[in-house]
Amino acid sequence: MVASPSPNTPLFLSTSLRLHFSLVGRDTRRVHMDRLASCFIQHGAPSQSFKLYSLQRRPSTSLLRRSVPIVRCAAAHASTAAKATSVDVVNGSGNGGGGGGFDFETYLSAKAKAVHDALDVALRDLRCPASLSASMRYSVLAGGKRLRPALAIAACELAGGLAAAATPVACAVEMIHTASLIHDDMPCMDDGALRRGRPSNHVAFGEPTALLAGDALLALAFEHVARGSAAAGVPADRALRAVMELGSAAGVGGVAAGQVADMEAEGDPSVGLAALEYIHVHKAARLVEAAAVSGAIVGGAGDAEAERVRRYAHFLGLLSQVVDDVLDVTGTSEQLGKTVGKDAAAGKATYPRLLGLEGAHAYAGELVAKAEAELDGFDAAGAAPLRHLARFMAYRQH
Repeated sequence: MVASPSPNTPLFLSTSLRLHFSLVGRDTRRVHMDRLASCFIQHGAPSQSFKLYSLQRRPSTSLLRRSVPIVRCAAAHASTAAKATSVDVVNGSGNGGGGGGFDFETYLSAKAKAVHDALDVALRDLRCPASLSASMRYSVLAGGKRLRPALAIAACELAGGLAAAATPVACAVEMIHTASLIHDDMPCMDDGALRRGRPSNHVAFGEPTALLAGDALLALAFEHVARGSAAAGVPADRALRAVMELGSAAGVGGVAAGQVADMEAEGDPSVGLAALEYIHVHKAARLVEAAAVSGAIVGGAGDAEAERVRRYAHFLGLLSQVVDDVLDVTGTSEQLGKTVGKDAAAGKATYPRLLGLEGAHAYAGELVAKAEAELDGFDAAGAAPLRHLARFMAYRQH
């Protein structure tokens, strides 16, 4: 049975990618997939339990050179929210499958909780006006998927390091990301009134305080890497390289450059794919790269390993933006926790606008395949979290 695309269907569930589901009703499939994509939002306390099994490959049925995941949702209906829904994620045979029985939900939830707790500690007792401290905590501790911090820790572990070594980097990445969101939502930028289901920072605290909270978080991120890495016993040369990665990603080599290019492209009908990719590589993908590479570096990765992790994360970052662009068209403000339709209203170039929804779906599939290809030479068990993370990014519904 071939799934038919609909406005609420996850990215891979399109006829162009030929995904086959177990014979359950369309509404049941959609509910299970939505639950899969949302299981990680509440760190440490997901509302549903999901088992993610062996990642084996099977021959591709699409035009992609590598297959995309096939998700079989259990047809059993839970009478209460406390009953677990079982979801199998299966993808062919061969190496790099990640091993059987890897519990993706537990892994990500544990990393999210650890990072959340570390962020809470880092933002306590700040020597600043109470309003500034409250504004910083409001946005950083608002929740979110914590995918970038989890990526940093997974890359560190892939390189043979301990999670504790990457926790300062993971926290710094989240501070930088949150600072970019605070600034991005301001009236002088994208003018977003909602973020993570709550009023944006400038709505809650006023524009001056929000602006300064973003600035303070950006500065605190680098201080935290330096202090935290030393406390965790990370060699100084590794910590310095991580700081360089994060600094490039936050400034002219990343978020700042991408944001300016994004604003300058608003309403310009001549913006094509090359310009759009520049925007998204800098505004979004570069920070994802920095999270992964910094994690790998503090974990002891060599140059060749770090560059393979960088390429994986580059494709992952672009994938995230393709999904964001599609959800801005197909999602709702309630579903996403932020204002939708802003891109179209601002006349921005997006992947659905330039490629169409089906084209954007297909491009997402290509990006997942390319990301996974970069993991093939690594230990299968060590790479399993990164494989699952790429697929989670593609399936997410918010």
